Amino acid sequence: MPIQSFAAEQGSAPKILVLGSIPGIASLNAQQYYAHPRNAFWLIMSSYFGFDVDAPYLQRLESLLGNNVALWDVLGQAERKGSLDSAIVSSSQVVNSIDKFAQAYPSLKAIFLNGGKATTSFKKVFSSSSAFDGIEVVSLPSTSPAYAAMKPEIKMQIWHQALSKFV
Repeated sequence: MPIQSFAAEQGSAPKILVLGSIPGIASLNAQQYYAHPRNAFWLIMSSYFGFDVDAPYLQRLESLLGNNVALWDVLGQAERKGSLDSAIVSSSQVVNSIDKFAQAYPSLKAIFLNGGKATTSFKKVFSSSSAFDGIEVVSLPSTSPAYAAMKPEIKMQIWHQALSKFV
């Protein structure tokens, strides 16, 4: 059975679009972006923007949107057993219309690709698209706990550096 990604979450004039690959089991069950308790995403964002990492999901989401950060996934649909990106069946991948999103929001200055799968999937489909002219595409280390090759403090430093260029 295919996994469906969530709808994009964006304010009226997003400057940054963060793209994951596709939601994992914890996120699908909670119907929330980055719901796994060990995913570093909300910790990284809360420490940068100064909101409570333990606030209810909708408050955290509103804090991001209020700081012109939008959330979505590269893949709109895919088949996968479990939560690992490596288990995504390549032939089942259907990408979201990120090019149309970029055209609809001329305020967009950067796309942050959260991890290797988001990066490879995005570049495979959109590398030659003119929809992203003038938008910086930034590959960042995955905030997922499955990516343990990098310490969380280093992930945070890299993400904060990227955020500081566009916020």
